[in-house]
Amino acid sequence: MKKYKIDERTGWEYELKGEYYYPTGRIMKNGTLTPETVDNEPEEKYDIGVWGCGSPVEISAEGRSTDRGGSRDRKHLRFIREYKKALYLDLFFSGKLNAYLADINAQAEDMFARLVKEIATREGVTEKLKAEDQMRWVQEMNRISAIAREVIYHDLIFG
Repeated sequence: MKKYKIDERTGWEYELKGEYYYPTGRIMKNGTLTPETVDNEPEEKYDIGVWGCGSPVEISAEGRSTDRGGSRDRKHLRFIREYKKALYLDLFFSGKLNAYLADINAQAEDMFARLVKEIATREGVTEKLKAEDQMRWVQEMNRISAIAREVIYHDLIFG
């Protein structure tokens, strides 16, 4: 099988990886390949979030981040790139990847705040406990935060 092929209908170049062809991001124009995407407008830049949903500062044509600073924190981006390739490629080539990741991050932050508040109320971890026994309050809040993080990772980030 050929390593690269070009779709005559769309002009897109595809690269063979394993058993499947994936778009390279280059388009055939006037008989030559260009490193352009469908629309040449750059995506908006978003900050990296607590949940690892923040988008890379810039994304190269191969779909890799050019910013190596927080790459280990981009859990959801890495998850969809590895396990939900169709979704990742659709978002990447439509220019909506950064907005999608920022939305997931906002959902995770809201869900975390809500879960911590609900669990703390249900289990009686109050300001009164904080005033009486600070160490126990810190332990309980750490435990509640860990529970909330696991719920978010299971339901939102890796779900």
